[in-house]
Amino acid sequence: MMRTPWRSTFGLAACVSLVFATITLGIGGVVYEVTHEAIEVQLDHRIATETEALLAESGQAGIDRLAAAIRRRDAASSTASLGYILVDRNGRRVAGKLDAAAPKEAGFREFLYHERGTRVAQALTTLLPGGFTLVVAADRAVIDEIDSTILKLFGIALGAMLLLGVGGAWTVGAVTRARLRRIDRTALAIIGGDLTRRMPTDGSGSEFDQVSTTLNRMLDRIAALLENLRQVSSDVAHDLRTPLTRLHNRLDEALADKDDATRREAIEAAAAESRELLEIFAALLRISEIEAFGVRSAFVTLDMSALVTEMLDTYRPDAETSGHYLTGTIEPGLAAVGDRRLLRQLLANLLDNALRHTPRGTEMEVRLTSTGRTISLSVADNGPGVDPAEAGTLFQRFARSERSRSTPGHGLGLSLVEAVAAAHHGEATLDMTDGFRVTVTLPRPG
Repeated sequence: MMRTPWRSTFGLAACVSLVFATITLGIGGVVYEVTHEAIEVQLDHRIATETEALLAESGQAGIDRLAAAIRRRDAASSTASLGYILVDRNGRRVAGKLDAAAPKEAGFREFLYHERGTRVAQALTTLLPGGFTLVVAADRAVIDEIDSTILKLFGIALGAMLLLGVGGAWTVGAVTRARLRRIDRTALAIIGGDLTRRMPTDGSGSEFDQVSTTLNRMLDRIAALLENLRQVSSDVAHDLRTPLTRLHNRLDEALADKDDATRREAIEAAAAESRELLEIFAALLRISEIEAFGVRSAFVTLDMSALVTEMLDTYRPDAETSGHYLTGTIEPGLAAVGDRRLLRQLLANLLDNALRHTPRGTEMEVRLTSTGRTISLSVADNGPGVDPAEAGTLFQRFARSERSRSTPGHGLGLSLVEAVAAAHHGEATLDMTDGFRVTVTLPRPG
């Protein structure tokens, strides 16, 4: 594929340098022209002043005094002196040593050739009474010298700029290509199957570091999703094998049993097993849907204090019926950005777990408080808790503590709680210091 030069790093840097060089060239041309014109104007002013001085010096005395003044100036001439011509109506020279023909028209003349055409002067021609013509001229050599000096300095500056531009473009291109090459090698390694590789960072906080950090977060997220997928596949194969086997056996029993009542009982038991399996699959699909973060598109700002109060009122009768003590400490006016249905499900899971896995007389407390830029929702009980060694696995799918295996459940409740918290940019944590506590931290709006 043909590469477009300005789309490469070096090409882009070179184009930028070329643009700067062109702009510099334009600015230099303007500076040269303005300076040149200013010097010409200054020279015109000097010539005009000298002409006025000569005419003032001669006064009403006539051409003789003017000729005498010109001769004095020629006698005292130096390299910086002006040149003079004074001729009569017939063109005969009366005074002045400037080796040039006197112009016949009055006014400024930019180019008056003298010294047999080898030099150029800038002149002012003045027509005097009696047919006389006065010419005062200044050699343009000074202008040519200044022009030459400006052009030399500008050429050196432009050359240095082009050299620095090309060198800078090459340096920027080389450094950029080196950084991108490392990222490219890492990406190719990941494509090749090494999912542990991460984009290189040097801790400088540069744009490359920021992009690499973002890409690494994306890779971490992808790795977590792949790990979840692997875990789900493994857990489904492992944990659903028993209920599926049980379902299969019940159906076999129903087919083999010739007694209608017993067959019906076996089929009803198989139907119950199938419903439980469907609930498990529905829960797994729900968790996967939440972990994909697609639910965030429906997030709105909602009153968390009102939501938690409503859930407490809903669960308080069940707690009293089962012999539990449910209390709440809710800070009023706390809001969060999220999905009301998911947050209700999160709190319902935590309350169901506490009611299901703790004995009668257990005290349960729900707390909703603000902690700076976050809000904290916790459900705690003073029940028997779980073995601290199991803490690292309880958020995994189908993970159940040894103490809860005798109670109903599939080990998906805390997995859903963690998924809902992550979808709301929050975090769920466990604390088993005194009983069992799950705390969900969510960011506050704004």
